[in-house]
Amino acid sequence: MNTLGKHFAIAALLVLSLAVLPALITERYLLGEVVVFMIWAVVAMHWNVLTGYAGVFSLGQMLFFACGAYAMAMLSHYYDVSPWVGMPIGGAVAAAVAFFIGLACLRLSTAYVALLTLAVAYMVYTLIITESGCISNEGGRCQRLFGGTTGFSRIEDFGFRPLLRGNWILGNYYVVLGAFAISISAALVIIHGRLGLAFRALDDSTAYAAARGLNRVRYRLIAFVVTAFFTGFIGAVQAIHFRSAGPSLFDFSTLLFVLSMVIVGGLRTTWGPVLGAALMMMLLEVGKSVGDIRNTLIGLSLVLVVVLMPGGLMGLIETLFGRLWTRSRKEG
Repeated sequence: MNTLGKHFAIAALLVLSLAVLPALITERYLLGEVVVFMIWAVVAMHWNVLTGYAGVFSLGQMLFFACGAYAMAMLSHYYDVSPWVGMPIGGAVAAAVAFFIGLACLRLSTAYVALLTLAVAYMVYTLIITESGCISNEGGRCQRLFGGTTGFSRIEDFGFRPLLRGNWILGNYYVVLGAFAISISAALVIIHGRLGLAFRALDDSTAYAAARGLNRVRYRLIAFVVTAFFTGFIGAVQAIHFRSAGPSLFDFSTLLFVLSMVIVGGLRTTWGPVLGAALMMMLLEVGKSVGDIRNTLIGLSLVLVVVLMPGGLMGLIETLFGRLWTRSRKEG
């Protein structure tokens, strides 16, 4: 079995485990937390594809996530578009935004890409919260095009409430699981397929890769657009599940939270971001019992991992297993 096949086997085992989890956990709150984990795991994994493998240090991933959520919310609010149609449209809108941003910034160096993508995200956030014009008055309330500071609520959901009634979250859970499986599979194909090979070649020697016909800007743009699509796609899923989308999606604390998943789990490791998402979710859940210290826990985790485990937890695990394998071969 090749490397991609092995990782697909791991993915299948993970998805199967998540599929049977509702049979073991019946509490709605815990199922909701697993749904949130799957959403953030997708964002973290595609951020890892972009930064860890394609070498594009972007701070605009939450912008693409918000693009998908807002696209879904606006389509539902203004045009009554079905969520099943809105999800891929949300991904497409995020990909289109990424394409134009990528054309402007991906020829720049790493630091400038990070600053420019963060600046664009902040600019969009500022335009939304300072929006003053009303496009209509619904019940005497000013309806702003992008929802203003309140955003959108009561978005059409997946439709499981009348079908499953009190167990509607099970329907949402399996839809999110399906989106998770699709998005993770796409990330695996990118990392361990021909695109991933091109990324590694460009990272090892840009000049040699260019001599072999690999255009650095083109491949970075492809990674930027593809990862933005799946980030926007899962953003639309999140908006449907929570039936809302607002400017809180742009919060710096949320950006830091998702970035910590990638760093803690292990940048440029296949499963590090998923492991990091699980660990950070559990850490914050434990932290809820001692007050609102979310940002403190995130910051402390980042400092400890960067100082003690630069490769993240998955990097540490791979190193330990590598040493054990080498020792067992020598002893054998």
